[in-house]
Amino acid sequence: MDFLTSCLFCLLLTWFLVQAFHAIRRGRKACPDKLPPGPRRFPIFGNLFDLGDKPHKSLAKLANTHGPVMSLKLGSLITVVVSSEKMAKEVLQKHDLTFSNRTVIDAARACQHYEVGLPWIPVSPLWRTLRKVCNTHLFTSQKLDSNQFLRRKKIQELIANVQKSCQTGEAINIGQAAFNTTINLLSNTIFSMDLVDPNSPIAQEFRKTVWDIMEVAGKPNLADYFPVLRKIDPQGVRRRMTILFDKLLDLFGKIFDERLQSRKAQGSTASKDVLDTLVDIIEGNIEKLNKTHVTHLLLVLFVAGTDTTSNTLEWAMAELLHNPQVLLKAKKEIEEVIGKGNPVEESNINRLPYLQAIMKETFRMHPTVPLLLPRRAGADAEICGFTVPEGAQVLVNAWAMGRDPSFWENPNAFMPERFLGSEIDVKGRDFGFIPFGAGRRICPGLPLANRMLHLMLGSLIHSFDWKLEGGISPKDMNMEEKFGLTLHMAEPLRAIPVLV
Repeated sequence: MDFLTSCLFCLLLTWFLVQAFHAIRRGRKACPDKLPPGPRRFPIFGNLFDLGDKPHKSLAKLANTHGPVMSLKLGSLITVVVSSEKMAKEVLQKHDLTFSNRTVIDAARACQHYEVGLPWIPVSPLWRTLRKVCNTHLFTSQKLDSNQFLRRKKIQELIANVQKSCQTGEAINIGQAAFNTTINLLSNTIFSMDLVDPNSPIAQEFRKTVWDIMEVAGKPNLADYFPVLRKIDPQGVRRRMTILFDKLLDLFGKIFDERLQSRKAQGSTASKDVLDTLVDIIEGNIEKLNKTHVTHLLLVLFVAGTDTTSNTLEWAMAELLHNPQVLLKAKKEIEEVIGKGNPVEESNINRLPYLQAIMKETFRMHPTVPLLLPRRAGADAEICGFTVPEGAQVLVNAWAMGRDPSFWENPNAFMPERFLGSEIDVKGRDFGFIPFGAGRRICPGLPLANRMLHLMLGSLIHSFDWKLEGGISPKDMNMEEKFGLTLHMAEPLRAIPVLV
C-alpha cells in the first residue's frame, strides 16, 4: 500500500510540476514590463513562502522594502499589494470600476456560493439587487431607528447574564458573549426570534461553525494559487467548506420553508420582519430573487455580521484591559454624560467622543479583515506609473495602512486621543483608514455594526469593573493574533466582571 501511495504521489507531483511550468510560461508572456517592484520569486512557487502564517504582517514588512505598491507571484497568480493611503485611493476610488470584482477564492466555490453570495459575485444586476435589499430593508437609518428597541433588549439580556457571573466570580468569554448578543439581535431583526439560547451548547456550536468558516476561508490554499489543482482540491478546503456551508444553509432553508407554511395558514399575521419582506419580494417577483438567493444572503449576513462584530468587541475590551488608564477615562466620560446606574442608549453615543475614539482606534489597530477581500483587475490599469495587468489579484493591506508611520504618529500604541477632534471616520472616505473597505464594495453592514459595537462596549464598561482571569497583569496579556479571513485573538479574552 505504501508503494502504491508513493507512486501515486510521484505521478501527481510530476503532473503538478508540468502544469505549473506551463502556467508560469503563460504567466511570463502575460506579464507586462512595468509591473510594480517586488521580492525575488522562486521557480513554480513564486513568493508563496514569503507569506508566512501571518500574511498581513509579512506583506507589510515586504512593503517597507519594495514600496507601497508591489507585485508578487503567488504560484501562477500575479498579485499586486497596496499598503498606503495614496495607493488605496488609486485602487478604490480612481480605478474603482476596474477593480470592482473579486478574485474568487476556491473555498467560496463550495455550494456554488460564489455564484450567488453577495461578497463574491461580480458587479451585475444580481449584485445590485442584493445590495438594494440590504440598503433598503436592513441598514437604512430609518430601519435601524425603528428596531433599536431590539438592540436595547439584547443589551439588557447581555448585562443580566454578566451579572450572574458577578455573583459567582466566574470569568466571561468576551468574544462568546458578544457573539451570542449579536446573533440573536440579527435573528430577531430577520426572523423575529432568538436563533440560539446563549446558555445552550447550540450557541457555542454555531459560533464554532462561523469561526471555522472564517479560518478555512483564510488558510493558504494551493488551489487558489494553482487553478489547475481546483478539480482535485488537494488540501480538502472546498470539501470542508461545503460541510460548513451546508450546516447553515440547511438551517436557513428550514426557517424559510416554515415561514412560507405559516403565511399560508388561516388567520396568520405577517411578522413584518426582514424574512417577510424577502418572501414578499420573491412571491411578487419584484426583484427576480429566489430561495437560493435568500439563503445565501442570510449565510453572508450571519457569518460576516456575527464574526466581525464579536471579534472587534473582543479586541476593544482587550485593549482597554491592556491599557487601564484608557478604560478609566472611558468610564469617567460615560458616568459624567449618562450618570451612574443609567443604561447606555444609542442616542447617547454622539455625546461620548472618547468612546467613539476607542472604537476607531480598535478598527485602526485590529481591522477584522486585515487584507480586505481580494479584488481582481478587470482590465490593464496604470497605478503611479506601474501596470496592473488584467486578471491580476489586488490586495489592500488595511492592517499595514493602520500602522503606517507616515500617516499615524506612534502607530503601534493604542491612543484613542489621536481621533479626538479629528474628522477621520470609517465610512470609506479616508483611504488611510478603511476597516470596512471603500468604493462600491464597501461593507453594507457598516451602519448596524457601528451602532452595536458602541452600545455593547459602552454598556459593558459602564455597568461593570473588569479584571483579568487568573490574576494576570495588563502588561502580561497575550495580544497575539490568529490569522484567518478575519483576525482573531490567539487566545480568547476571559475577564471577570465586578459590579460597580
